[in-house]
Amino acid sequence: MENPSPERCINLFHCLNELGDNSLMQEIQDYLRSGKINQIKLSSSQWSALVFVLLTSEQKMEKFDLKNFMGAQNTADEVLQKLLPVIKESRSAQLCRCGVTDKGCAVLATALSSNPSHLRDLNLSGNKLQDAGVKLISDGLMDPHCNVETLQLSDCGVTDEGCAALASALRSNPSHLSYLDLTGNKLKDLGINLISSILDDPRCKMKTLRLIDCGATDKGCAVLVSALRSNPSHLRELNMSGNKLGPSGVKLLSNGLEDPHCNLEILWLINCGITYKVCAALASALRSNLSHLRHLNLSGNKLQDKGVDLLCDGLKDPHSSSSIFLLCVTDKGCAVLASALRSNPSHLQKLDLTRNFLGKSDVKLLSALKDDPDYELKTLL
Repeated sequence: MENPSPERCINLFHCLNELGDNSLMQEIQDYLRSGKINQIKLSSSQWSALVFVLLTSEQKMEKFDLKNFMGAQNTADEVLQKLLPVIKESRSAQLCRCGVTDKGCAVLATALSSNPSHLRDLNLSGNKLQDAGVKLISDGLMDPHCNVETLQLSDCGVTDEGCAALASALRSNPSHLSYLDLTGNKLKDLGINLISSILDDPRCKMKTLRLIDCGATDKGCAVLVSALRSNPSHLRELNMSGNKLGPSGVKLLSNGLEDPHCNLEILWLINCGITYKVCAALASALRSNLSHLRHLNLSGNKLQDKGVDLLCDGLKDPHSSSSIFLLCVTDKGCAVLASALRSNPSHLQKLDLTRNFLGKSDVKLLSALKDDPDYELKTLL
């Protein structure tokens, strides 16, 4: 109290070794090097020291990582509470599969709504947040100080109830979030519709939406397609893999791709139950001179040679600039594909035919295109 020094903080980092607290010193060194907290057992005073040292370190707080923590002596929720000051100063919080519950979400909501809020990237995948936890996160997202750009909530036990809260929050503060991952949550069509409705808002800047294995059907595609047709549509990547969309769902998506306002560049439809019967609609979208689509992944769908023929007709069109990955191709399909690439050689740069039973002649046929300087094909798998 009598020290006239202007210093306003005391850094005990170099004293830790003399104090015999080697475990804490090692943990701090590890964190400053990797940005990750390991499964350690620290007392309350040690946690306080850890937070203090991290906040007074000259190293900028870019990434906070508790990935796969699962708690040791302390639960993940308690750790988040203790490290809240550190999280508030970080730009990225990687908290996937570390045992966070709704209690931890309340702490994170505080970080999201702090002023100023530094967090831009929040990953909570693999935690059983349930709808209660998502509602708390949504409260943080709704705050005008929140600037989160990337939100990952895959396999978090979210249903349409959680989607309603999330959609409400994003309508209130839609301008920052550009990446949303809800993979593995049983949202079903109602939840998909709630999330899709956000995209219609002209203030929404979302560019990537991942809805893998969410229980969507063709009914969940209608609102989504409406969003793709909105003006302007900012969405650039859509992943609907693992959903049984059916013929009508795929046709709806294809119609959306043809709309002049649709700016989608990447579309994933892996294992969606697509057959050759809907490939005509997809080919029409590829053929459209208004389509921005660059990457289309149809892996795991039974297209047969008929479907490949139809899609290749779309690729032949000079307006088409799309790349098709992981088709189900036979030797006949390879010949048609090679012909299409010769007709329109200027765009396709990568072709992945993994898991297809190709003969040596098929490989030779396609390899010749890759080696030909007149073609843009750079990668052939």
